[in-house]
Amino acid sequence: MKSRQTGFTLVEIAIVLVIIGLLLGGVLKGQELINSAKVKNLGNDFRNIPIYIYGYQDRFRALPGDDKKVVDHLGDAAKDTAGDGNGVIGGTWNAESGESYLFWLHVRLAGFAPGSTNTGDKAAYIPRNAEGGKIGITSDPDKKPISDLRGTYFICSAGIAGRFAKQLDLMMDDGETKTGSMMTMDGTSEVVATADIVDGQTYTVCMGV
Repeated sequence: MKSRQTGFTLVEIAIVLVIIGLLLGGVLKGQELINSAKVKNLGNDFRNIPIYIYGYQDRFRALPGDDKKVVDHLGDAAKDTAGDGNGVIGGTWNAESGESYLFWLHVRLAGFAPGSTNTGDKAAYIPRNAEGGKIGITSDPDKKPISDLRGTYFICSAGIAGRFAKQLDLMMDDGETKTGSMMTMDGTSEVVATADIVDGQTYTVCMGV
């Protein structure tokens, strides 16, 4: 009696390969959509902060963080957080005290931005981007994050992967990470923008408005 050998036919193997290809394509497409959403989220951080500034100025005729009459404007919750009223959000963009730090308290108490108003709890208070990096602002010309960056207000977002930094600049500026209103620095050489972006490395992206 002859024994029959069983196995996959070429058609069956082809079907399996097609299914695997479709699954891999779906995974890659899903990852692409996730990355695209992340870049849009990072971009929204840069778009929203000027809205907070101009909204606060329109309502109170003062700058958040720099507001000298902040208690009159926001009540006792803002006690001991007044700025000097010189028209500048003082301090470095990533300071953990002073006007650039209190900026977030003022815009949150005014209802423009979400987030914690407990300045003592830095983990909850300091805003973070979609990559987990710190977000900050300054308008102090002596504390510019990147020397060639032009603008009145300087917004920075840290810990951004190189591939996202390039996409962000392409979406919001001129596509060149060393020129324009948005620039990228590697975090080790402050005030110097870089064009040599490595996809897997993290960077700080700053924008002047």
